[in-house]
Amino acid sequence: MYSHNNGSHHHVSSQGGGQSDRNAYPMTSQAPPAQAHGGGYPVEMDSAHHYQDSYYQMPHGVAGQGGGGYDHDSENVSLVQHAQGIPVAAPLPAPGFAQGAYPTSTNSSFSHQAVNMGTPQSEKKIDPRSNPAMDPSLQHLYDYANAPPPSSRYYQSYQDLRTRQLQQVQLTSGNLVLDCPVPTKVLQMARYKEGDEFTKLRYTACTSDPNEFLAKRYTLRPVLYGRSTELFLVLTMYNEDDVLFNRTMTSVFKNIAHLCSRTRSRTWGKDGWQKVVVCVVSDGRTKINPRVLNVLGTMGVYQDGVMQNSVNGVPVTSHIFEYTTQICVDSKMNIRGPDKGMVPVQVLFCLKEKNAKKINSHRWFFNAFAPLLNPNVCVLIDVGTKPGNTSIYHLWKAFDRDPQVGGACGEIVADVGEACCNVWNPLVAAQNFEYKMSNILDKPLESVFGYISVLPGAFSAYRYAALQNTAPGVGPLAAYFKGELLHSDEGTGGIFEANMYLAEDRILCFELVAKKNCNWLLKYVKSAKGVTDVPDTLAELISQRRRWLNGSFFAAFYAMVHWYKIFQSGHSFFRIILLIVEFIYNLISLAFTWFALGNFYLCYFFLYRNVLAAEERKKGNDPFFGAGKYVYEPVRGLYLLALATIFVISLGNRPQGSKTTYMVCVLLFMVIMVVMVYTAMFMVVKSIQNTKFEDGLSVLKDETFRDIVISFASTYGMYIVSSLMYFDPWHMFTSFIQYLLFLPAFINILSVYAFCNVHDVSWGTKGDTGVSNDLGHAKLTKQNGQEMVELAIATNQQDANSNYEKFLRELRKPAPVEKNKRDASTKREDNNKLFRTRFLLAWMFTNALLVVVLTMDYFLDLIDRRVKEGDISFNPYLTFIFWSVAGMAGFRFIGSVLYLILFYTFG
Repeated sequence: MYSHNNGSHHHVSSQGGGQSDRNAYPMTSQAPPAQAHGGGYPVEMDSAHHYQDSYYQMPHGVAGQGGGGYDHDSENVSLVQHAQGIPVAAPLPAPGFAQGAYPTSTNSSFSHQAVNMGTPQSEKKIDPRSNPAMDPSLQHLYDYANAPPPSSRYYQSYQDLRTRQLQQVQLTSGNLVLDCPVPTKVLQMARYKEGDEFTKLRYTACTSDPNEFLAKRYTLRPVLYGRSTELFLVLTMYNEDDVLFNRTMTSVFKNIAHLCSRTRSRTWGKDGWQKVVVCVVSDGRTKINPRVLNVLGTMGVYQDGVMQNSVNGVPVTSHIFEYTTQICVDSKMNIRGPDKGMVPVQVLFCLKEKNAKKINSHRWFFNAFAPLLNPNVCVLIDVGTKPGNTSIYHLWKAFDRDPQVGGACGEIVADVGEACCNVWNPLVAAQNFEYKMSNILDKPLESVFGYISVLPGAFSAYRYAALQNTAPGVGPLAAYFKGELLHSDEGTGGIFEANMYLAEDRILCFELVAKKNCNWLLKYVKSAKGVTDVPDTLAELISQRRRWLNGSFFAAFYAMVHWYKIFQSGHSFFRIILLIVEFIYNLISLAFTWFALGNFYLCYFFLYRNVLAAEERKKGNDPFFGAGKYVYEPVRGLYLLALATIFVISLGNRPQGSKTTYMVCVLLFMVIMVVMVYTAMFMVVKSIQNTKFEDGLSVLKDETFRDIVISFASTYGMYIVSSLMYFDPWHMFTSFIQYLLFLPAFINILSVYAFCNVHDVSWGTKGDTGVSNDLGHAKLTKQNGQEMVELAIATNQQDANSNYEKFLRELRKPAPVEKNKRDASTKREDNNKLFRTRFLLAWMFTNALLVVVLTMDYFLDLIDRRVKEGDISFNPYLTFIFWSVAGMAGFRFIGSVLYLILFYTFG
């Protein structure tokens, strides 16, 4: 809308179902002449002969009512001006601190504005000595006796609040919307300096639940401008620091600039930024990192002087800021603008009042904002993830090329630093190898079948139409957001469902592929890379994998149980066959996950037992030159000791409180792995030395050669071959050894801790139900029969510039070193702990039963008899394990090769 600010005049708008402030891009700054129009906002010529005007706001989707608004048929904007004046009252004392803080002095002079949307009203003077009728919670703001001295640490906050002015603003449908001037320096660095989306920050004090956002007739700027949204990006964050936020935001800006550079595209081009909206959702106003707010303020996307705690007694649930910014701040705190290739970006910043977990942030995105914008593709990014400069385009292209694609993900790459400096941390290197092999073997295999078990929430995309529910409460989004209910105080689901929804993204993927009467597929896009931080300490890794492992295990079990849903989908017969094959493969993988603990111990047990048996039969077969029994038995004792220790500390200790114990156990498991690998390689060498290769294929009759050599070659050899095929082999040289050493710790420590804490379904947040009083309250009053709301806000250009200087000063300061504080332990419900006990006993019993059965005298005697007969390598269990591993590795390799063939053939 047109708005010219002068002095302390501040344009404040309110909305019913929509606020039509649409302007063509770029927009002229010339104000239209004032003209009479009944019943609306005023247009007033102030003493300096500057216009301050507005026009009538309309419910979204209703054109032609009230004489103005956005005409959806003609796609024109009708601006309605009115000839009614704005009364300016006598000066009032400045409001000061909110409850519990220092108030301001009464010596300051500010203007009191009353915006009236009804009949003309004469100017009314207010005695500056009198206190206005207002919310009792604000009365203390006028007690000047408690004003802080200039030397007080509260003085700066006191000065900030002094810039606020009491104003009266009319509400329509109870929705408070403010248009605030952006700082002058923001416009000075911008290419486009005209038009409200560049000159005004739009603030909405939302008091509704995300699901009621549309029903309460809220709206967003892209809707008012009549723009179609092709890409809707959401960046979710909690308390990440400014470096991580800047890294993600700068990467997103570069991706949007790349879209605008594709001038030959039918969809993108010079003005392609108008088809992209970036939504930043922060989980909790008191949890967000203050330095991130400084960054957003520097970009012009945030101002802290306009937020309110409540509107007409209704608590504000989220603070929504909208601004089309043309600058960003990189990870080195340098401001990058159009001169650095940045294009305008429509930013929607949703600062949630309460901490309600990440899934609630996604509900604001999908259920509040997306229905208004109706995007084609939604992209989910965690703050801290750095998409490649063209990654978002490649993700979008997967949907554009194939209309059957309902979801897609790129390659999540562990951040190894410049010149791979982070791989000097063996924990980071081990995770780097995990991520790489998953993206080379697992994701391509699943993509060929059409069902990827999980699209990582850190960097993934969905077709918005595919996510829509098939019936009220039934469908992908309904199943996805059930997790928020289960993890709330009102949740009625059991502990099984609660664990399952720790990996709610896996549930969403399954429900999307199995959606009734639909044939949506999930696709892996290897050219879309996203770099993310991985835990660099053992305690962080254990805590992270607890939720990952428990969530993935129970979600995989859910998919296995509900496999029949694919028959209700619209997939072809051939696709259903492929999905059944994939489900069988996933079932086998799930079984190996369950028995991983017992299998690892049995591999060690039979390896050293075979060596000792061979040593008794023929000298020279002992890898430790006759001292094998003095090595293997003590190491086995250390194995059992470390395993018992992990069980004990996992049942009652936090990883952050037992770092030394966990590290000692990791080192013991590394020793065990070194012994196992050395023993296996010794047996391979001996087998090769004793093999007569001139006999051709008859060498496969040698069970030692067949089971160990082929198994090792099909696993680790396949790692090398597949990595070379994808032209990405460097992790084999920088991270393979570290992964091999950490493998027993991953199997034993991570799985034991996860299953020992299966009763813990928390996300690390606490309930927060109180209403804050640190911002101010918009109180409803009546004036000449018109409903008005009284609030204290920072108003003019000078205020915005002053706050902007503060943002810049804070941004230049080095980030303070923060120490993690331990929270008090949370009381768990008895039924959750009972489930934990039963589940853990079942897991321990089945793995122990496997070990007992395979180490019984009968089985061992059978092996001994065959050894005495000359078959020193006979062991049916190891044969089964080795060939199972080889078979599953081969299956993954075939899928990886097929993916490459399809990729280079069809794109």
